[in-house]
Amino acid sequence: MLKVILFTLLCGFGSAELLTNSEDKFISKKEYGQMLYKNPRGIGCNLCHGKDGKGKIIAKYKHKNKTKTLITTNIRNMNYKKFTKAINKKEDVKSIMPEYFLTDEEIISIYYFLNHK
Repeated sequence: MLKVILFTLLCGFGSAELLTNSEDKFISKKEYGQMLYKNPRGIGCNLCHGKDGKGKIIAKYKHKNKTKTLITTNIRNMNYKKFTKAINKKEDVKSIMPEYFLTDEEIISIYYFLNHK
């Protein structure tokens, strides 16, 4: 029954219209970005970059008797071009960041969420 109601609402109002622009919409651009940040494709950005995108320590380990720390990048206030490039990395780029296959709208929404706190 819930699926029928949701389908009717989405068809009646247009799904793209529900996710954009003004505050009187079903979900704001910032809320959509926050939702994606927490779970874009199974692994949330927040798990590595922290709840606010400022980065965090992922691991500490020993290498050649020296303690090393793996810290993620602060992605708040990052240049949009650099932000997009990091998300859309190619397989030949060495990185621990997973590839998410996000749409341009999803990337813009996450970026908006991180930079409009």
